[in-house]
Amino acid sequence: MTRAWRCWQNTTPVLAHAIRRPFSSTSARREIRDIAELPSRTYPRYQETSNHELLALGWSSPIRNILLVRKENDSTVDEALIEYANHIHSTYPNVAIIFEPQAARQLHGSFPFPVYTSNHRGSIHYHSKVDLTTTLGGDGTILRASSLFATAKSVPPILSFSMGTLGFLGEWKVHEYKRAFREVYMSGAPHNNLNPKTFSSSSSSSTSSSPSSGVVDDAPGWDDLRGKSLGASRPARILLRNRLRVGLFDTDGTTRLPHEPPFAHSSDDPARGEDVFALNEVLLHRGASPHLAHITIKLGLPGSQRTLTTAIADGVLVSTPTGSTAYSLSSGGAIVHPLVSSILLTPICPRSLSFRPLVLPAHGAVTLYIEAASRGEELEVSVDGVRRRERLRAGMEVRVVGEEVRSEGPPGARDWARGGVPIVVRSGGGGAAEGEDHWVGGLNSLLKFNYPFGEE
Repeated sequence: MTRAWRCWQNTTPVLAHAIRRPFSSTSARREIRDIAELPSRTYPRYQETSNHELLALGWSSPIRNILLVRKENDSTVDEALIEYANHIHSTYPNVAIIFEPQAARQLHGSFPFPVYTSNHRGSIHYHSKVDLTTTLGGDGTILRASSLFATAKSVPPILSFSMGTLGFLGEWKVHEYKRAFREVYMSGAPHNNLNPKTFSSSSSSSTSSSPSSGVVDDAPGWDDLRGKSLGASRPARILLRNRLRVGLFDTDGTTRLPHEPPFAHSSDDPARGEDVFALNEVLLHRGASPHLAHITIKLGLPGSQRTLTTAIADGVLVSTPTGSTAYSLSSGGAIVHPLVSSILLTPICPRSLSFRPLVLPAHGAVTLYIEAASRGEELEVSVDGVRRRERLRAGMEVRVVGEEVRSEGPPGARDWARGGVPIVVRSGGGGAAEGEDHWVGGLNSLLKFNYPFGEE
């Protein structure tokens, strides 16, 4: 009898566990919620350092809302994304996972926790909710993530994992996701040993911060995380990539033309009808027309413009240093380091052999005016590879100016939270300057810079 009673005692916890287990993965947890339910965005701060031109990332409180952007139609990427999202939820349970609508519909059943997405047209809700964006894919995936904030003046940091074809912009290998995310999450945490406890439910009630907020030493979510702080000398490093501010104008020169999705401002956006931002380039091109385009290029702001030339060509590209390794490079443009604040002007198949690419100061303005001499009735406009459905006619113009990413002032006193796309980069190794390691390696290994013919 005693032995039988002991057997019954031993099996009871197992049966109880078996009964409780289904509730941890109930279908009620596998749901999609509206991003509007999430707390407001936590803004980072960027601090200059004395030994290099990269910026140090710091959070005033732990981040809570993460947007995951994937390369579409790739099962390997989906598997890595599911593993990555599960890791974030298990290790940082107060962090909410956000997907784009299509990805949320396809993948939410793979998670025993709710995911969030925007149930509204446009991307204005991303602007006010997302603390950090993570991409799994190639350079096109980073551009896609950047386009979600094309109407926002402040872009959250982007942590990119290279899983695409080229991956020149991707900084991290996907198997490094635990280290990379922790490095970003802990940037700004108090520099002491962290409390080896589980997260408390009070973490979700921490208030959002603005770009000017100070450090919150007792922020929930940091003290409750297992492990140690990375210390004052090991914040995540940020490369702030410049963008182009793009405006389209009608034949009268004053009426703005509305942008189209995915770059259009939503109907409830107070900045509707304003300019949009491009990370790579703006292209004015003849499209399918067999006739060359006549495009007058003007430099300077309206009222003080000077005509540079009238290009008779297939089209004209205006690029950022980030875009210098894209279409501009294929068109004969220069390769420009992303830390060089500049605008690239590159003709596409010009009729004149003396029309060479130019590198202009980033604060200068470039206007592309469509001349009536263009035999093609309309020209196509593309922003970061996305073609505008409605073409531009003679007399219309595209105005481009470099985005301001910092305020004026001496080093250490400048405000870097004004614009640009902040990319989380790796620290250099082997004596290489920080930030140079990946860019130089990309030129040599990916673009085969000055690669000898006939060698493997």
